[in-house]
Amino acid sequence: MKSPFTIIFIAACALPISATAKNSTQDSGTSSCPLPAQVEPVHLYGLWRAEFTGLAQGATLLFEKHAERTGSVRGAINRNGVRALIAGDVDGGEFTLEESDDGVHISATWLGTVVKDSCGQEIRGSWSHAASDRAYPFVLRKLAANAPRQ
Repeated sequence: MKSPFTIIFIAACALPISATAKNSTQDSGTSSCPLPAQVEPVHLYGLWRAEFTGLAQGATLLFEKHAERTGSVRGAINRNGVRALIAGDVDGGEFTLEESDDGVHISATWLGTVVKDSCGQEIRGSWSHAASDRAYPFVLRKLAANAPRQ
């Protein structure tokens, strides 16, 4: 039979391990794989590919830190060599982006949500072109070269 000291010692050693295991399971969104609500503008930085339902042509987007607006992104979109400027943000898993062909007027808007279990690497929503007043579903995926290493 084990002495009371041994039993108390084993129990005392097990407490920190139990607390550590509990904390790691409660924090299911880590910095390498954020939950949708944890995605911040910094997670958007880099190259992305957009595909649109109902449009033959996709686009490539580059998101960078916005110089004037903290908590936002800016960059450019390229559709087969035709470029436009973009600016937007992500907040609580909700994605908003404005696109401008001339750098002054909004030519299109993007409204979407970060996809669950995508680690912030996929956004789905609706792209609306101002001139045609039509909306198209989009899927935006971060290109692999920019994906976080796991």
